[in-house]
Amino acid sequence: MHFSNEQTQKPTDCAEVYGIDHSPWVQAVLLGLTEKGIDWRLKSVPPLQTFFKWGVLMPVASLDARSWKRESSNLLTDMGFEPVIESDLVAIRNAWRGVTYRTEGHIEFLRSFAKAGDSSEDVFKRSLHNFLRSFIALYMLTLITIVRVSKRVSVPSDWGKQFLYWERCLTTSPGQFIDGITPGSRDFLLFGIVQCHCSIPVPPLRALREDGRLTLIRAWICSMQERYPEYQHCYSAQYFDTGLSPRTSSSNFQQLLFGVGVVVMLAALPIVFPTMIFYILRTPR
Repeated sequence: MHFSNEQTQKPTDCAEVYGIDHSPWVQAVLLGLTEKGIDWRLKSVPPLQTFFKWGVLMPVASLDARSWKRESSNLLTDMGFEPVIESDLVAIRNAWRGVTYRTEGHIEFLRSFAKAGDSSEDVFKRSLHNFLRSFIALYMLTLITIVRVSKRVSVPSDWGKQFLYWERCLTTSPGQFIDGITPGSRDFLLFGIVQCHCSIPVPPLRALREDGRLTLIRAWICSMQERYPEYQHCYSAQYFDTGLSPRTSSSNFQQLLFGVGVVVMLAALPIVFPTMIFYILRTPR
């Protein structure tokens, strides 16, 4: 199986994916492509044609040089994986509820985005993208804050309970993965959520690591990590030790460029903020 990102040479017909690996849905698409052995290139800023249509909504992907499409579950189906039924999608969304805690510390939120820098091989392109990614980070910070203040996402009193559905699925699975002997759409979507919770640690991470009811979930996380030893976007590796190298950070210089971008965006807030609100209201969710 061949793994790839922008740091290695790519054929011109490899899949193009826009998104940041803090997103569980971006992670799901990348894992699906990796499982299928499809070369992929991750873009950390949206192509113009998708930005004007969907803003910074992620992931969007172009598979085999076809038109850009969105929605991770649909993209996984396009790759040949089984569709996810509605009850499973509800359980997936429930497992993501800790996302609102990502913005408890604004500085840490932005610092984590800076570390997850662009991986373009060209230094100029990488520098430009890291500067522009500041808009995406501020957009996400604003969106999550709005969701949290409006209390559109309920906060469970028992963080481990939201994963019991998947613990039961693993109990009845014929293999070590949720979808059986090999991973499927549900594995990629849930593992993407695990990466999201680990990229900026939130309360559900403690439950995933310590809750006595989630022994099969922890074994499953390790099985997923072991299946993709060359996958370079695995944030859970530092919390669930299987010998896999943790996700590497961008250089100090590239993080500085991201910080400069944040300062510039904040200085231009009278223009930047209305643009953010426009795309938040306009973008389908």
